Amino acid sequence: MAFSCATGKHRRPGRLQRTTARAAGVAALTTTGVLATVASPALAAEPTVEQTGLIPVLTVNDSVAQQVDDQAAAQKQAAAEKAAAEAARQRAVEKAKQEREARARAAREAERKRLNMFVTPIAHSYVSTGYRTGGSLWSSGTHTGIDFHAASGTAVHAVGIGTVVEAGWGGAYGNQVVIRMSDGVYTQYGHLSSVAVSVGQTVVPGQQIGLSGATGNATGPHLHFEARTTAEYGSDIDPIAYLRKHGVDV
Repeated sequence: MAFSCATGKHRRPGRLQRTTARAAGVAALTTTGVLATVASPALAAEPTVEQTGLIPVLTVNDSVAQQVDDQAAAQKQAAAEKAAAEAARQRAVEKAKQEREARARAAREAERKRLNMFVTPIAHSYVSTGYRTGGSLWSSGTHTGIDFHAASGTAVHAVGIGTVVEAGWGGAYGNQVVIRMSDGVYTQYGHLSSVAVSVGQTVVPGQQIGLSGATGNATGPHLHFEARTTAEYGSDIDPIAYLRKHGVDV
């Protein structure tokens, strides 16, 4: 019987195939409990890990891991910077809010003080006739108020905050304005040449309410000023003491 030799048509199994086959054989022998000592040299002859080409793969994986770590660190740093910037923005917003509130409080306090202050009815003037001065010029025999020196047409101001209760002709007082002040006292402004307010109107300190003149029972232009406990004639109190009580230098 003739035997033919193997030709080059059949290639030898590759290294991976051989290794797989050997591993399968070893596994079979181990399972059956028959593991010949000759197997050790065969296994020992297998390629080492370094020869399999796995190390380059591990090296690439280490590089990728480092890149991931670097990216994570960069993202963490960016998040920390963003959080710091947001915290700084919030502090700036809160500071601006506090400053606005402080300015608003200061403005309210300034306005409160302004509304509670008192001023003279004629700026840069002086008292030309005092309170309770006697003489035939007054029907009661004495002066029930004080006169401020003023040329005709000089601006007359409310001495404090209050509500106008009379505005117009007042007999012997000529054109007059009577204001109920915030403290309950009434102030009167007489002999005006014109009136600039109306009944029911609220006025504030220093607000112009008319112009001085010589209407009514007057010998010349000036402002007659009274302080009263009611709106009516005969309830007068010392107007200088009243103004000084509220800080006005007269």
